[in-house]
Amino acid sequence: MVGNLFARDMFRELDLLQRQVEQSFGISPSIRGLARGGFPALNVGTSSASVDVYVFAPGVDPAAISVEIDKGVLTVSGERTLPAAGERAAVHIEERFAGRFRRVVSLPDDIDAAGATARCQDGVLHIRVPRRTAPQPHRINIQ
Repeated sequence: MVGNLFARDMFRELDLLQRQVEQSFGISPSIRGLARGGFPALNVGTSSASVDVYVFAPGVDPAAISVEIDKGVLTVSGERTLPAAGERAAVHIEERFAGRFRRVVSLPDDIDAAGATARCQDGVLHIRVPRRTAPQPHRINIQ
């Protein structure tokens, strides 16, 4: 009887709807941020000494990229422009992203934003945010 009430697979239809909404708004259900396909691509890693963010932005002028840390949130934004096509050139396929972009990464609470550095080489921007050293226990002798 349930098969008669729902002629189509309801869950398949809901999954399709969710994918269409995600594609329309460029969002993802991932709790770690945007899923694959965001520009620029990011790699984020942590160690006991720092948080390292690699931003893969080939063809983007480093002067056109802005990196900011505010209240534990790292924001990388900028604009990617495509070379102008000649007068006679006809574009048949254009898969390369052009336009403004913005990526946001939440950082841990123990970072030292003042010590952050950013270095760009071969289209890869490496942002290193050091962690504050945790206070070490100190034994006090009683006299």
